[in-house]
Amino acid sequence: MAASVSRAADAATVHPHRPRAASLSTHASASTPAPAPTLTPAADPDPHPDPHPDSPWTADDAAAYWTARRMADAAPPPRRPDRPAGNPQPSSTARHFDGIPSVGVLFSVGRDTRAHHCTASVVHSPHHNLILTAGHCNPGSHAAFVPQYASGAATQPYGVWAIGETFAHPGRGTTGAAADLDFAFATVAPDQDGRLIEAVTGGNVLGPTPGYTNQVTVIGYPTVRNDPQDRAVRCDTRTTRLPGTRQLRMECGGFHGGTSGSPWLTRFDERTRTGCVIGIIGGLNGGGPPGPGSDRISYSPYFGTETLDLYSRASQAR
Repeated sequence: MAASVSRAADAATVHPHRPRAASLSTHASASTPAPAPTLTPAADPDPHPDPHPDSPWTADDAAAYWTARRMADAAPPPRRPDRPAGNPQPSSTARHFDGIPSVGVLFSVGRDTRAHHCTASVVHSPHHNLILTAGHCNPGSHAAFVPQYASGAATQPYGVWAIGETFAHPGRGTTGAAADLDFAFATVAPDQDGRLIEAVTGGNVLGPTPGYTNQVTVIGYPTVRNDPQDRAVRCDTRTTRLPGTRQLRMECGGFHGGTSGSPWLTRFDERTRTGCVIGIIGGLNGGGPPGPGSDRISYSPYFGTETLDLYSRASQAR
């Protein structure tokens, strides 16, 4: 977990390779022939350089830019999860699994190229093109959604999708009342074959939070920095109220940085692998308490009128 406590992962800066001419010595003796210079071959130019911030961003662009190599290069080195010796074990712990098609990761391109830093999920909408994540995840102008992300795969099982417009409350935040608005929707452009994301992955129905006590299935993607397996995690658990707030709380270990935006699903159907999303990891402090072992407790905003109104506006976009 980053010091900021947010379940969104730290940005990993990628420094683009700049070919350099070999350095030639200018201090050779007049009586001694200068040795032949050693030339370092210039690297091949990147066939897919970072896009200009104002350039269009399409499904072809997202798929061409986020190659398997670039995904791997953007990831910071693995480290052991922050779980100091002597910490009590959680009452339940998320298990690794292969994931589901409607839940995936966000990759972003911008001032920094970031490895997957948040989780997002497909929600059913009239135009079949919406995803849901935490408001503080801020995908940016050139971002990609990778459903059922497979670390190290040469080809992603459900492709790489370009994110279009993002819809979030201007007053969102991770402290005080602003933390109640820490959710966002984004449109996803059709893929290279013109298919819509929901037609390919399926989608979860968005529902108002029915109360503070719910049985939920939570699915997310910790970053490789926090979880070296770099796989999806799942936990089936119950929610309670986060005291003093209008937010939900759950206890389940393993939801490290990168799991912001993970959907909280009720009535999860093992056959269709979809459910009703009533919350996401986010809210106060970005989705959990500060300090060691913070992966064991996660928070969610309470989905009410503000969430449904934002969804209604986002669902009109194509």
